[in-house]
Amino acid sequence: MSSHDFLAKLGLEAESPGAAAGPFLNTTGEVLTSIDPATNTVIASIRQASAADYETVVSKACEAYDVWRTWPAPKRGEIVRQIGDALREHKDDLGRLVSLETGKIYQEGLGEVQEMIDICDFAVGLSRQLYGLTMHSERPGHRMYEQWHPIGTVGIISAFNFPVAVWAWNAMLAFVCGDACVWKPSEFAPLCAIAVQKLTQEVLARNDVPEGLSGLLIGSLEDVAQPLTEDRRIPLISATGSCRMGKIVNQVVAARLGRCLLELGGNNAIVVRPSADVDMAIRGILFGAVGTAGQRCTTTRRVFLHSEVAGQITERLVEAYGQVKIGNPLDEGTLVGPLVHKLAVEQMMSAIVTAKSQGGEVLVGGEVYTEGACAEGNFVLPTIVKATKDMEILQTETFAPLLYLVEVDDLEEAIALNNNVPQGLSSAIFTRDLLEAERFLSALGSDCGIANVNIGTSGAEIGGAFGGEKETGGGREAGSDSWRAYMRRQTCTINYSTELPLAQGISFG
Repeated sequence: MSSHDFLAKLGLEAESPGAAAGPFLNTTGEVLTSIDPATNTVIASIRQASAADYETVVSKACEAYDVWRTWPAPKRGEIVRQIGDALREHKDDLGRLVSLETGKIYQEGLGEVQEMIDICDFAVGLSRQLYGLTMHSERPGHRMYEQWHPIGTVGIISAFNFPVAVWAWNAMLAFVCGDACVWKPSEFAPLCAIAVQKLTQEVLARNDVPEGLSGLLIGSLEDVAQPLTEDRRIPLISATGSCRMGKIVNQVVAARLGRCLLELGGNNAIVVRPSADVDMAIRGILFGAVGTAGQRCTTTRRVFLHSEVAGQITERLVEAYGQVKIGNPLDEGTLVGPLVHKLAVEQMMSAIVTAKSQGGEVLVGGEVYTEGACAEGNFVLPTIVKATKDMEILQTETFAPLLYLVEVDDLEEAIALNNNVPQGLSSAIFTRDLLEAERFLSALGSDCGIANVNIGTSGAEIGGAFGGEKETGGGREAGSDSWRAYMRRQTCTINYSTELPLAQGISFG
């Protein structure tokens, strides 16, 4: 196992079992290795779950749900509060693990763990606010109201780029709503999931929570992922990943009339107007485009620059890109770490070739980065391409630090181009003109699930519902009323009279 001391502090071993039904199982599947993307060396190994392990985990989760749903919601919230405290206690080590296994810089690793802590805090308050509504009945002597019940066992499929936060966004809300959870993490970040499972299980066991409430499955498509989407015992699948993956999951779940909560691709754009604060715009674009090495679903992919400011902003962005420090994500001062695997590097280089063939001009970057210790890892130079609005590749999300700059003449054109892609996750405008800002946020403006003014496309807070439209999937996680996805609505009518009038004034007999 890798020599990093924080691995042992998180209870990780040279080989760990890849399934837990509360406690970890003695898994019997094939071995999966976790690779450090900065060095392409093995961190540790995981013995994956078999089909039999899958059945054990899901059965235990369903049994746990039968009991957990009877616990009062505030008591469920108290358990989530303790999970948040456990995450606080281990924040530094977990942040380092996220950085090591995914290539995020350390500060972003810490930020992701903080997201988990924040959603725990949110869920604790939510446990006392699972409100229904009352309605006036058209029938005399009747009362109507709606209430919300737990939905059951929730399947959570998470991606490598937010290997722990996405689980927490789903699981903490699901737990306070009364659900059990089964987590299928990315094969590129299995150790993050194992570490979080260990911390969570310690809290659950200490509080005599029904065993199996928080399940974990690390395994193959055939043994784990496909059965999870097909399983009628799991009424809700929350899946985060590519649009291609989401379409497959959605079709399988829909075939059994289950529910999907999908968080898929984002081809996010920033509009910069003549009145914009240029310094703010540069900072917003830079972090949005190169943060997490361009591997966020909310990464800035396209920038639409008004012709009055296009030259100035392009020049300053090229200069800023030249000053970005690339290197080991655990090193202080590093701003851009590696891509998650070699295939991601190949996909970025292929996209650059395609962009050039369509008339794009590489202004900075465009190459693999091999200096010093980076030679063995999956490093690339963050890249800016000067593009034209009709380039076909603008329709495509490349999960890498690849940014397209497009010059436009007016706000209407910028909004049309922002919307003219299959994806609809995040969007932003930089302007000091109130009318322009309101136009961008109106029904005639951005068609994305997230629309920002004078901040970038990435860095969403947990207090708001997170998700997007079109091929982004339509799902919503985290704050606002996203909790409703994890519950089933029930409309109730009570007759407190001695008569039995029918609705719509129907006379029967």
